[in-house]
Amino acid sequence: MFKRNIDMKVTEHIKKAKEKTLFSFEIVPPKKGQNIQELYDNIDPLMEFKPPFIDVTTSREEYVYIPKEKDLLEKKITRMRPGTVGICASLKYKYDVDAIPHVLCGGFTKEETEYVLVDCHYLGLDNVMALRGDARKDQQYFTASNGGNNYATDLVKQINDLNNGKYLHDIVETPYKSDFCIGVAGYPEKHFEAPCLESDIKRLKEKVEAGADYIVTQMFFDNKKYFDFVKKAREIGIDVPIIPGIKPLAVKRHLQILPQIFRLDLPPDLVSAVEKCKNNKEIRQVGIEWSIAQSKELIKAGVPVVHYYSMGKSSNIKAIASEVF
Repeated sequence: MFKRNIDMKVTEHIKKAKEKTLFSFEIVPPKKGQNIQELYDNIDPLMEFKPPFIDVTTSREEYVYIPKEKDLLEKKITRMRPGTVGICASLKYKYDVDAIPHVLCGGFTKEETEYVLVDCHYLGLDNVMALRGDARKDQQYFTASNGGNNYATDLVKQINDLNNGKYLHDIVETPYKSDFCIGVAGYPEKHFEAPCLESDIKRLKEKVEAGADYIVTQMFFDNKKYFDFVKKAREIGIDVPIIPGIKPLAVKRHLQILPQIFRLDLPPDLVSAVEKCKNNKEIRQVGIEWSIAQSKELIKAGVPVVHYYSMGKSSNIKAIASEVF
């Protein structure tokens, strides 16, 4: 009978590593109609670095307009990248690795969230990443779905309740409860909706007090921002692992897109190096070298994991990991 070697929580992987820094990465599901083999082809080169877990993002609903008769349009809701839980199950059994589905507040009712969590439990997915999610493209500000969770803290509470046998409409006395290890997001340069970093860290502490077991940070390009963030988090009483998230720059438009979307600062030295490049090949190399330097400094400081945002492409992540792990 097939027996997996890995079936652990993120916190257990960290403890088992005995202060050795682990390698992990995040992927996005393919768009509807695309072959999952392309996803595997990008994961395969990274498995030599023995990631104990892989994150799989999820997407909230979007509105599309379907042409009808007489030039009319019909407004429909769709999800462009479905399949997060299915992909996690596939990765778990294909690669013998723990796969972590992202679970969102946005676009889901509490009942739909419960169904997703029950599916995860049945599939042996013991880790979940609890996120509020972004506003829809047609919304100026985030608005929860009718009957959905408003904040990540509410979502963490719902997951933690499930771990204690408390379903939405029943309390079930059973020894077969879920036991999810819950991850949440942290923002070294603060969430763009927060008035200040200190206020944002207080909200982060609320997520931990609600049941979060570890934190993964938003991408950053200045390690000092991460170290200062961890220091402030520890001072306020947050004692769970704080995993740094790294993304290598790859194209020139990242200079505009990343600060705009993620509300972060790019170090002047990095901007200057990119602006001197003649093409995207040179920019990609600058991004790799910058991420290598970031990773080495973070590992020297004893971070539990370095987590890479791959966006489904593995060649630059492999180049970084080959120098670091």
